[in-house]
Amino acid sequence: MTTKLSKLYYVLLSAVIITFCFACKGRGNTGAAAANPFADSTAAEALVTLIPNITAGAEAYFSPDGQSLIYNGKEADDPVYHVYTIRIDGSDRRLINSAGDDACSFFHPNGREIVWTSTRDRLDLPKGNWSDVDDYPQGAELYLSDLDGNNIRRITDNAHYDAEVSFSPDGKYLLFARQIDGAIDLWLADPDGSNQRQLTYTPDLQEGGAQFLPDSETILFRAWKKSEQANDSKDMHLYTVRVDGSDLHQLTTEPGTHWAPYPAPDGIHAVYVKVLPPRNYDLFLFNLQTGEEQRLTYNAAFDGFPSFSPDGRYIAFTSFRNAGEKRVPKLYLLDVSSLGIGN
Repeated sequence: MTTKLSKLYYVLLSAVIITFCFACKGRGNTGAAAANPFADSTAAEALVTLIPNITAGAEAYFSPDGQSLIYNGKEADDPVYHVYTIRIDGSDRRLINSAGDDACSFFHPNGREIVWTSTRDRLDLPKGNWSDVDDYPQGAELYLSDLDGNNIRRITDNAHYDAEVSFSPDGKYLLFARQIDGAIDLWLADPDGSNQRQLTYTPDLQEGGAQFLPDSETILFRAWKKSEQANDSKDMHLYTVRVDGSDLHQLTTEPGTHWAPYPAPDGIHAVYVKVLPPRNYDLFLFNLQTGEEQRLTYNAAFDGFPSFSPDGRYIAFTSFRNAGEKRVPKLYLLDVSSLGIGN
Protein backbone atom coordinates (compact mmCIF):
# COMPACT_ATOMS: atom_id res chain seq x y z
CA MET A 1 0.00 0.00 0.00
CA THR A 2 2.80 2.35 0.93
CA THR A 3 4.56 1.56 -2.36
CA LYS A 4 1.42 2.27 -4.37
CA LEU A 5 0.96 5.60 -2.55
CA SER A 6 4.58 6.50 -3.16
CA LYS A 7 4.23 5.78 -6.86
CA LEU A 8 1.04 7.86 -6.99
CA TYR A 9 2.81 10.68 -5.20
CA TYR A 10 5.65 10.75 -7.71
CA VAL A 11 3.25 10.63 -10.65
CA LEU A 12 1.33 13.58 -9.26
CA LEU A 13 4.52 15.46 -8.48
CA SER A 14 5.82 14.90 -12.00
CA ALA A 15 2.57 16.17 -13.46
CA VAL A 16 2.78 19.31 -11.34
CA ILE A 17 6.40 19.92 -12.41
CA ILE A 18 5.59 19.42 -16.10
CA THR A 19 2.58 21.73 -15.84
CA PHE A 20 4.70 24.35 -14.07
CA CYS A 21 7.42 24.12 -16.74
CA PHE A 22 4.94 24.56 -19.56
CA ALA A 23 3.36 27.49 -17.75
CA CYS A 24 6.76 29.12 -17.36
CA LYS A 25 7.53 28.49 -20.99
CA GLY A 26 4.26 30.08 -22.00
CA ARG A 27 4.97 33.13 -19.87
CA GLY A 28 8.39 33.37 -21.46
CA ASN A 29 6.91 33.41 -24.96
CA THR A 30 4.42 36.06 -23.94
CA GLY A 31 7.26 38.16 -22.66
CA ALA A 32 9.19 37.71 -25.92
CA ALA A 33 6.16 38.73 -27.93
CA ALA A 34 5.66 41.78 -25.73
CA ALA A 35 9.32 42.67 -26.28
CA ASN A 36 8.89 42.86 -30.06
CA PRO A 37 10.27 46.34 -30.80
CA PHE A 38 8.08 46.71 -33.88
CA ALA A 39 4.95 46.60 -31.77
CA ASP A 40 5.90 50.04 -30.42
CA SER A 41 6.48 53.05 -32.67
CA THR A 42 9.16 54.61 -30.48
CA ALA A 43 11.13 51.38 -30.15
CA ALA A 44 10.82 50.67 -33.88
CA GLU A 45 12.03 54.11 -34.90
CA ALA A 46 15.04 53.74 -32.60
CA LEU A 47 16.27 50.93 -34.87
CA VAL A 48 16.62 53.29 -37.87
CA THR A 49 20.05 54.73 -38.73
CA LEU A 50 21.12 57.08 -41.52
CA ILE A 51 23.77 55.94 -44.00
CA PRO A 52 26.22 58.88 -44.08
CA ASN A 53 28.11 60.49 -46.95
CA ILE A 54 25.19 60.58 -49.39
CA THR A 55 23.73 63.89 -50.56
CA ALA A 56 20.69 62.23 -52.14
CA GLY A 57 20.06 58.54 -52.59
CA ALA A 58 17.24 56.14 -53.43
CA GLU A 59 16.41 52.51 -54.21
CA ALA A 60 19.38 50.70 -52.68
CA TYR A 61 20.17 46.97 -52.91
CA PHE A 62 22.77 44.97 -51.00
CA SER A 63 25.87 43.30 -52.38
CA PRO A 64 26.08 39.51 -51.92
CA ASP A 65 28.34 39.94 -48.87
CA GLY A 66 25.94 42.46 -47.33
CA GLN A 67 28.66 45.09 -46.90
CA SER A 68 27.83 47.42 -49.80
CA LEU A 69 24.83 48.97 -51.54
CA ILE A 70 24.12 49.95 -55.12
CA TYR A 71 21.71 52.87 -55.49
CA ASN A 72 20.57 55.89 -57.47
CA GLY A 73 22.39 58.95 -56.17
CA LYS A 74 22.88 62.62 -56.82
CA GLU A 75 25.95 64.45 -55.60
CA ALA A 76 27.00 68.08 -55.98
CA ASP A 77 28.19 67.80 -59.58
CA ASP A 78 25.38 65.55 -60.79
CA PRO A 79 22.66 67.23 -62.90
CA VAL A 80 20.57 64.05 -62.65
CA TYR A 81 20.56 60.78 -60.68
CA HIS A 82 23.35 58.30 -61.44
CA VAL A 83 24.29 54.82 -60.26
CA TYR A 84 26.57 54.67 -57.21
CA THR A 85 27.89 52.02 -54.87
CA ILE A 86 28.84 52.62 -51.24
CA ARG A 87 29.77 50.65 -48.13
CA ILE A 88 26.95 50.44 -45.58
CA ASP A 89 29.03 52.55 -43.17
CA GLY A 90 29.10 55.38 -45.74
CA SER A 91 32.67 54.83 -46.93
CA ASP A 92 34.07 54.11 -50.40
CA ARG A 93 31.35 55.81 -52.44
CA ARG A 94 31.86 55.16 -56.17
CA LEU A 95 30.20 56.71 -59.22
CA ILE A 96 29.42 53.97 -61.76
CA ASN A 97 28.03 55.98 -64.68
CA SER A 98 27.86 59.69 -65.48
CA ALA A 99 26.12 59.81 -68.90
CA GLY A 100 22.38 60.10 -69.39
CA ASP A 101 19.84 59.44 -66.63
CA ASP A 102 20.21 56.31 -64.51
CA ALA A 103 17.71 54.22 -62.59
CA CYS A 104 17.32 50.71 -61.16
CA SER A 105 20.48 48.68 -60.51
CA PHE A 106 21.49 45.39 -58.88
CA PHE A 107 24.50 43.27 -57.89
CA HIS A 108 25.22 39.99 -59.64
CA PRO A 109 25.29 37.12 -57.10
CA ASN A 110 28.92 36.50 -58.03
CA GLY A 111 29.80 39.84 -56.41
CA ARG A 112 31.95 40.90 -59.37
CA GLU A 113 29.40 42.47 -61.72
CA ILE A 114 26.46 44.86 -61.59
CA VAL A 115 23.50 45.55 -63.86
CA TRP A 116 21.99 49.01 -64.20
CA THR A 117 19.53 51.11 -66.20
CA SER A 118 20.48 54.22 -68.14
CA THR A 119 19.48 56.45 -71.06
CA ARG A 120 23.17 57.09 -71.82
CA ASP A 121 22.95 55.86 -75.43
CA ARG A 122 19.46 57.15 -76.27
CA LEU A 123 19.79 60.87 -75.64
CA ASP A 124 18.07 61.46 -78.99
CA LEU A 125 14.79 60.29 -77.48
CA PRO A 126 12.52 62.36 -75.19
CA LYS A 127 13.83 62.51 -71.65
CA GLY A 128 10.64 61.10 -70.13
CA ASN A 129 9.74 60.85 -66.45
CA TRP A 130 10.73 57.86 -64.29
CA SER A 131 7.76 58.59 -61.98
CA ASP A 132 5.06 58.79 -64.67
CA VAL A 133 4.04 55.48 -66.23
CA ASP A 134 2.54 57.35 -69.17
CA ASP A 135 5.91 59.00 -69.83
CA TYR A 136 8.54 56.42 -68.85
CA PRO A 137 11.89 57.07 -70.62
CA GLN A 138 11.66 54.97 -73.76
CA GLY A 139 15.41 55.18 -74.15
CA ALA A 140 16.05 53.30 -70.90
CA GLU A 141 18.41 50.39 -71.60
CA LEU A 142 20.17 47.79 -69.46
CA TYR A 143 23.92 47.58 -68.98
CA LEU A 144 26.38 45.21 -67.33
CA SER A 145 29.70 46.38 -65.92
CA ASP A 146 32.27 45.53 -63.30
CA LEU A 147 32.10 47.04 -59.81
CA ASP A 148 33.98 50.17 -60.87
CA GLY A 149 31.74 50.90 -63.85
CA ASN A 150 34.36 49.63 -66.31
CA ASN A 151 33.91 47.02 -69.04
CA ILE A 152 30.40 48.28 -69.84
CA ARG A 153 28.24 46.01 -72.01
CA ARG A 154 24.87 47.18 -73.28
CA ILE A 155 22.44 44.25 -73.19
CA THR A 156 19.18 45.76 -74.53
CA ASP A 157 18.81 47.80 -77.69
CA ASN A 158 15.36 49.17 -78.48
CA ALA A 159 13.17 52.22 -78.07
CA HIS A 160 11.30 50.72 -75.13
CA TYR A 161 11.49 51.19 -71.35
CA ASP A 162 13.73 48.43 -69.92
CA ALA A 163 14.27 48.82 -66.18
CA GLU A 164 13.41 47.47 -62.70
CA VAL A 165 16.15 44.87 -63.08
CA SER A 166 17.49 42.16 -60.76
CA PHE A 167 19.18 38.74 -60.77
CA SER A 168 17.96 35.42 -59.43
CA PRO A 169 19.93 34.34 -56.32
CA ASP A 170 21.51 31.44 -58.21
CA GLY A 171 22.66 33.81 -60.96
CA LYS A 172 20.81 31.87 -63.64
CA TYR A 173 18.30 34.56 -64.65
CA LEU A 174 18.18 38.28 -65.30
CA LEU A 175 14.73 39.70 -64.55
CA PHE A 176 13.38 43.05 -65.71
CA ALA A 177 10.28 45.01 -66.74
CA ARG A 178 9.71 46.13 -70.32
CA GLN A 179 7.06 48.59 -71.49
CA ILE A 180 5.84 48.27 -75.11
CA ASP A 181 3.08 50.59 -76.37
CA GLY A 182 2.14 51.45 -72.79
CA ALA A 183 1.84 47.83 -71.61
CA ILE A 184 4.34 46.55 -69.03
CA ASP A 185 5.29 42.89 -68.61
CA LEU A 186 8.06 40.95 -66.91
CA TRP A 187 10.91 39.61 -69.02
CA LEU A 188 13.72 37.15 -68.43
CA ALA A 189 17.16 36.84 -69.96
CA ASP A 190 20.29 34.82 -69.39
CA PRO A 191 22.69 36.54 -66.98
CA ASP A 192 24.72 38.00 -69.86
CA GLY A 193 21.57 39.58 -71.34
CA SER A 194 21.12 37.04 -74.12
CA ASN A 195 18.02 34.91 -74.78
CA GLN A 196 15.55 37.63 -73.81
CA ARG A 197 12.00 36.30 -73.53
CA GLN A 198 8.69 37.57 -72.22
CA LEU A 199 7.52 35.98 -68.97
CA THR A 200 4.08 37.47 -68.29
CA TYR A 201 1.29 38.06 -70.77
CA THR A 202 -1.34 39.99 -68.83
CA PRO A 203 -3.27 42.56 -70.91
CA ASP A 204 -4.77 44.28 -67.87
CA LEU A 205 -1.87 44.06 -65.40
CA GLN A 206 1.06 46.48 -65.25
CA GLU A 207 3.79 44.45 -63.56
CA GLY A 208 7.07 45.66 -62.10
CA GLY A 209 9.37 45.84 -59.11
CA ALA A 210 9.97 42.09 -59.43
CA GLN A 211 12.38 40.06 -57.30
CA PHE A 212 13.17 36.36 -57.06
CA LEU A 213 12.48 34.43 -53.86
CA PRO A 214 15.50 32.49 -52.48
CA ASP A 215 14.43 29.38 -54.43
CA SER A 216 15.27 31.18 -57.72
CA GLU A 217 12.03 29.70 -59.09
CA THR A 218 9.36 32.02 -57.68
CA ILE A 219 9.06 35.72 -58.54
CA LEU A 220 7.41 38.31 -56.31
CA PHE A 221 6.14 41.54 -57.88
CA ARG A 222 3.55 44.28 -57.67
CA ALA A 223 1.01 45.28 -60.31
CA TRP A 224 -2.00 47.45 -60.94
CA LYS A 225 -4.74 47.18 -63.56
CA LYS A 226 -4.09 49.04 -66.79
CA SER A 227 -7.83 49.67 -67.11
CA GLU A 228 -7.63 51.69 -63.87
CA GLN A 229 -4.43 53.55 -64.73
CA ALA A 230 -6.16 56.85 -65.51
CA ASN A 231 -8.09 56.82 -62.23
CA ASP A 232 -7.14 59.27 -59.50
CA SER A 233 -6.91 56.29 -57.15
CA LYS A 234 -6.11 52.70 -58.13
CA ASP A 235 -5.29 49.56 -56.20
CA MET A 236 -1.85 48.00 -56.40
CA HIS A 237 -1.35 44.40 -55.24
CA LEU A 238 1.38 41.86 -54.64
CA TYR A 239 1.64 38.74 -56.80
CA THR A 240 3.84 35.71 -57.31
CA VAL A 241 4.51 33.77 -60.50
CA ARG A 242 6.72 30.81 -61.36
CA VAL A 243 9.78 31.32 -63.52
CA ASP A 244 8.07 29.40 -66.34
CA GLY A 245 5.12 31.83 -66.24
CA SER A 246 2.75 29.45 -64.47
CA ASP A 247 0.84 29.74 -61.20
CA LEU A 248 0.15 33.47 -61.23
CA HIS A 249 -1.18 34.19 -57.73
CA GLN A 250 -2.46 37.40 -56.11
CA LEU A 251 -1.31 37.74 -52.49
CA THR A 252 -3.04 40.91 -51.27
CA THR A 253 -6.71 41.72 -51.56
CA GLU A 254 -7.28 44.70 -49.27
CA PRO A 255 -7.95 47.88 -51.30
CA GLY A 256 -5.06 50.32 -51.48
CA THR A 257 -1.42 50.45 -52.45
CA HIS A 258 0.88 47.47 -51.84
CA TRP A 259 4.17 48.38 -53.44
CA ALA A 260 7.91 47.62 -53.77
CA PRO A 261 8.03 44.08 -52.33
CA TYR A 262 11.35 42.42 -51.49
CA PRO A 263 11.67 38.82 -50.21
CA ALA A 264 13.32 37.95 -46.90
CA PRO A 265 16.13 35.38 -46.90
CA ASP A 266 13.86 32.82 -45.18
CA GLY A 267 11.63 32.62 -48.27
CA ILE A 268 8.56 32.97 -46.05
CA HIS A 269 8.40 36.71 -45.50
CA ALA A 270 8.75 39.85 -47.57
CA VAL A 271 8.96 43.54 -46.83
CA TYR A 272 6.80 45.93 -48.82
CA VAL A 273 5.41 49.45 -48.76
CA LYS A 274 1.85 50.06 -47.69
CA VAL A 275 0.18 53.43 -48.11
CA LEU A 276 -1.84 54.41 -45.05
CA PRO A 277 -4.40 57.25 -45.05
CA PRO A 278 -4.06 59.94 -46.08
CA ARG A 279 -0.73 59.45 -47.94
CA ASN A 280 1.64 57.83 -45.44
CA TYR A 281 4.13 55.38 -46.98
CA ASP A 282 5.45 52.90 -44.38
CA LEU A 283 7.23 49.55 -44.42
CA PHE A 284 5.41 46.33 -43.53
CA LEU A 285 6.58 42.75 -43.09
CA PHE A 286 4.32 40.31 -44.94
CA ASN A 287 4.04 36.54 -44.45
CA LEU A 288 3.78 35.04 -47.92
CA GLN A 289 2.13 31.89 -46.59
CA THR A 290 -0.45 33.26 -44.15
CA GLY A 291 -0.94 36.86 -45.28
CA GLU A 292 -0.21 38.16 -41.77
CA GLU A 293 1.68 41.43 -41.59
CA GLN A 294 3.67 43.52 -39.11
CA ARG A 295 4.25 47.26 -39.38
CA LEU A 296 7.96 48.16 -39.30
CA THR A 297 8.19 51.96 -39.66
CA TYR A 298 6.09 54.68 -38.08
CA ASN A 299 7.21 57.92 -39.69
CA ALA A 300 4.87 60.45 -41.27
CA ALA A 301 7.35 61.00 -44.10
CA PHE A 302 7.77 58.77 -47.15
CA ASP A 303 9.46 55.39 -46.49
CA GLY A 304 9.98 53.27 -49.59
CA PHE A 305 12.11 50.97 -51.76
CA PRO A 306 13.01 48.46 -49.02
CA SER A 307 15.48 45.61 -49.53
CA PHE A 308 16.84 42.91 -47.21
CA SER A 309 20.48 42.25 -46.48
CA PRO A 310 21.49 38.69 -47.42
CA ASP A 311 21.63 37.63 -43.75
CA GLY A 312 18.22 39.15 -42.96
CA ARG A 313 19.60 41.46 -40.27
CA TYR A 314 18.92 44.76 -42.03
CA ILE A 315 16.53 46.46 -44.39
CA ALA A 316 17.87 49.30 -46.51
CA PHE A 317 15.24 51.84 -47.49
CA THR A 318 14.69 55.33 -48.90
CA SER A 319 13.06 58.03 -46.81
CA PHE A 320 12.28 61.73 -46.71
CA ARG A 321 12.39 61.73 -42.91
CA ASN A 322 14.51 64.60 -41.59
CA ALA A 323 14.54 66.08 -45.10
CA GLY A 324 12.53 69.17 -44.25
CA GLU A 325 10.88 71.12 -47.05
CA LYS A 326 13.54 70.14 -49.63
CA ARG A 327 12.29 66.53 -49.67
CA VAL A 328 15.72 65.13 -50.48
CA PRO A 329 15.74 61.30 -50.36
CA LYS A 330 18.25 59.68 -48.02
CA LEU A 331 19.22 56.06 -47.41
CA TYR A 332 18.64 54.37 -44.07
CA LEU A 333 19.19 51.01 -42.42
CA LEU A 334 16.54 49.34 -40.25
CA ASP A 335 17.79 46.71 -37.81
CA VAL A 336 15.37 43.76 -38.08
CA SER A 337 17.64 41.14 -36.49
CA SER A 338 15.11 40.63 -33.70
CA LEU A 339 12.63 39.18 -36.22
CA GLY A 340 14.82 36.13 -36.89
CA ILE A 341 14.05 35.94 -40.61
CA GLY A 342 17.54 35.26 -41.91
CA ASN A 343 18.37 32.24 -44.02
